[in-house]
Amino acid sequence: MLAVKTDKLVKCYGKFKAVDDLNLHVEKGEIYGLLGPNGAGKTTAIKVLSGLIKKTSGTAKVLDIEVPNKLVSGNVGYMPQETAAYIGLTVHQNIEFFGKLFGLDKEHIAKREKELLEFIDLTDWRDELVQNLSGGMKHRVSLACALIHEPDILFLDEPTVGVDPKLRIKFWKFFTKMKENGTTVIITTHYMDEARRCDRVGFMRQGKLIAEGVPEVLMKETGTDSLEDAFLKYADIERPPVRPGVK
Repeated sequence: MLAVKTDKLVKCYGKFKAVDDLNLHVEKGEIYGLLGPNGAGKTTAIKVLSGLIKKTSGTAKVLDIEVPNKLVSGNVGYMPQETAAYIGLTVHQNIEFFGKLFGLDKEHIAKREKELLEFIDLTDWRDELVQNLSGGMKHRVSLACALIHEPDILFLDEPTVGVDPKLRIKFWKFFTKMKENGTTVIITTHYMDEARRCDRVGFMRQGKLIAEGVPEVLMKETGTDSLEDAFLKYADIERPPVRPGVK
């Protein structure tokens, strides 16, 4: 069974097609990366699959169930680009709230909270109000809340924005461990070094999936040394010439 399957998925906002005939098949237990510029439709696609917004047409299935559907909501974790935590609550209160929301008992929440606070490196900030944290710390709290119920599928929208390089590496080790335990991870990112850690990636442009495959294969097929250049090839966009003295 596929973890995620869409066929001719369309999401419109008025006359604008944010997602245009998207055909996406993600295997269970793989890390799949969605790459593309701002406005490519990545976030909209994830929101449809997470059950947060309704599609306009086509099909969108998660664990073989059409979404949105309450039957799959308890098996899905979602971390948006913006802060998903309640800033007027402490780190602990946020994690506890989301744990209760997913029906976890007090003992299970306490166990998961300890593990997650160590993972996101916020143990010393457990009783701090989220509003007093830095942007990167708030992002880490959002990740902990998305992971509290140990979801089968995890949707991550730019999860490492504002996170220092050392912690980014730690995040990816954790994502890989989740994959090894059978969790499906679907991630959007602008960091090309991160994208190469994915099992497969899909390039999106103007709401469409223009290419997908194993990162190394996509680079080989386009004769490029980076996923960024491979994307430009598939999108048929020429890289701007570099002017002397300009980076």
